[in-house]
Amino acid sequence: MTGADESANAAVRGELRRLRELLDEAADPNAINSYGRSLIQVMMLGSPRVAELLLRRGADPNRPDPRTGCRPAHDAARSGFLETLAALHRAGARLDLPDGRGRLPLDVAAGGPHGAVARYLRQPPPRA
Repeated sequence: MTGADESANAAVRGELRRLRELLDEAADPNAINSYGRSLIQVMMLGSPRVAELLLRRGADPNRPDPRTGCRPAHDAARSGFLETLAALHRAGARLDLPDGRGRLPLDVAAGGPHGAVARYLRQPPPRA
């Protein structure tokens, strides 16, 4: 297993402590695992703390998935993880970039056009 795979496994399982240890040991937050995806693309979306850690350490919040063109904001919006979406946005995730099929995060938002995620995407707070 490569270092990128070990870091990706910690991110996908939401193992915040282990992920922090790996990053402290100089793991690259933008490393690509053996499946061609970065840590932020495979992270446990339901854990905004994992997202925040990766973003603080320099993970690119706008890196597209190599097969689908989906960005982390698309994944968080589709899955309905509003806190993670907000963390991505605060760290510079662009909400106006389409995926490989031309859809914006708003187009794939969980709960449809009237759900909480769509409301956030239509009027996101300013980035700090």
